[in-house]
Amino acid sequence: MRSRDEHSLFGSCWRGSSEVQHHWFLEEGWSVNIVAFGNERDGFSEDNQQPSLIWSYLGRSALISQIDSSLSASHVGNPVFTEYQACVFGNVRLVVHDCPVWDIFDSDWYTSCRLIGGADIIVIKYSVNDKTSFQELKDSYVPMVKKALNHCSVPVIISAIGARKNEVPCTCPLCTSDRRSCVTASEGVQLAKELGATYLELHTLNDFYIQKYFGGVLEYFMIQSLNQKSSEKMKKRKKTQKCRRVQPPQLEQPEKMPILKGEASHYNADLHNLLCCCQCADVAFYTEDLSTVVEAHKIILCSVSHLFMLLFGVKSPSDAHDASVVQLAQSLFAVQAGDPFPSSPRGVPPCVPPVRVVVKDSVFCSCLPDILHFIYSGAFQWERLEEDIRKKLKDPDKTEHVLEKVKCILKTPGKLNTVKDCKSHQIKRLYNTSLRLFFNTPVLADVIFKIQGATVPAHRAVLVARCEVMAAMFNASILQAMSLLICAEMYQVMRLQHICELYIITQLQSMPSRELASTSLSIVSLLKKAKFHNSDCLSTWLLHFIATNYLIFSQKPEFQELSVEERNFVEMHRWPSNLYLKQLADYRNYIHSQKCHCTVM
Repeated sequence: MRSRDEHSLFGSCWRGSSEVQHHWFLEEGWSVNIVAFGNERDGFSEDNQQPSLIWSYLGRSALISQIDSSLSASHVGNPVFTEYQACVFGNVRLVVHDCPVWDIFDSDWYTSCRLIGGADIIVIKYSVNDKTSFQELKDSYVPMVKKALNHCSVPVIISAIGARKNEVPCTCPLCTSDRRSCVTASEGVQLAKELGATYLELHTLNDFYIQKYFGGVLEYFMIQSLNQKSSEKMKKRKKTQKCRRVQPPQLEQPEKMPILKGEASHYNADLHNLLCCCQCADVAFYTEDLSTVVEAHKIILCSVSHLFMLLFGVKSPSDAHDASVVQLAQSLFAVQAGDPFPSSPRGVPPCVPPVRVVVKDSVFCSCLPDILHFIYSGAFQWERLEEDIRKKLKDPDKTEHVLEKVKCILKTPGKLNTVKDCKSHQIKRLYNTSLRLFFNTPVLADVIFKIQGATVPAHRAVLVARCEVMAAMFNASILQAMSLLICAEMYQVMRLQHICELYIITQLQSMPSRELASTSLSIVSLLKKAKFHNSDCLSTWLLHFIATNYLIFSQKPEFQELSVEERNFVEMHRWPSNLYLKQLADYRNYIHSQKCHCTVM
């Protein structure tokens, strides 16, 4: 790490170099994309209004000429990240995506990879006083970041925020005095080495650390990124210079088809709806007098709790390595067959009656619907669970009793239950559903897909929850999807209609040209059905699809069934175009004519 004076000097040098590039950046209208991951706030502090690193930099940096603060409210539409936009170096557009919750890698891998893939600079933040969060970052999310950065060469800045509370602040990499409850400097340096990153320690978010220390390093990488972009653009300009000799006609790309905008993730809502409808339920919780029953699903329960894995035979008592988990399972639940730890084969065949589980604790059983709603909602809404149980029981002692049982159920065997000392937002990080543990494994699987000799196990409850088409049929074809689309339009189930459209488009896009030429499926018939049933997105896409594959569909008898308006649209947007075919014929005639001869001879 550099000293204070060195960083002041380097910060001024980098600002000087930015002035040289100012006119070039201003003319070209460049932009810099920064993605920040991690929560730098102190998890044990009572102050939840601590300033964030990114917002402090945008407000304090002398290079920021304008901030679009209205975008800071974008987290209302997408709770995963907050987007900021600002102007830097005069007229360079700065776009920052701040992702304080690491769960984006668990819930939306596509979005996290897209953010990293489009980033020019990546910032990873953590609090030096939150050892639990740092350990989770190191063990769970750094490997994911490495995977996402596999094909990218993006500079990474690791920022350790805060002054250690149990000792005098120390930045010496060899210091071992603060290894107990705080993240040491040596641990941060080691993490930076693993990612090939630049390591910074910011004891407080004041002007020095924000502008000259953090800002100097960040602005250096900004300039490096802008210089690289300008260099690449110059190379492209040189390559696109026209040659004086006669060139063959250039075949342009086919006209872009209309793009359907994707929807936000409904993962938590889908699982919550699965609990409400109880479809594919394979567990039934009963009171001791068998007067009340609550249905659930083994796969969801086991994804959040080792205790349920033990109860349903996914793990044996010898695998638990924690006597407290076994004791809690025995004292709280009992499988009605008489064996609280059934040794039946792992996995539930279709049409098997739900496993009956008796809840011995009457107070806990009265709150079981609320607890299941909490689990099925992703185990994020701890404050809501506390409030619901408090309103239902109206007794502080009973409320604390039930909440402690829930914490023990969610506890990881062999680890200390630190939830008692954590704030609610830390509970959100500790308790996240882990359905990925059951991905592509036969454990609890009740559906098997056979693909080219290979078998892929799956879980009916998850398929039904996440896909309405799968809920209606497990082997959907294009014609079946069209039939389902017609029913969805009839009953105005718009989201199901949209899913059917996406499925048909995906299937057609995956067909190779040879299969399109030989298939008996009538694309024109699909087009007419889509128009008749008001599927505008699908009908527009099918017209472009016919035009893009003009040479294939123009040879089929069904092509004559197109209306005059549809035929005119296809002829206008066909690929290859008539103009290109004429230019290609003229070029070939020129090459073989007497005028085209060897200049050497």
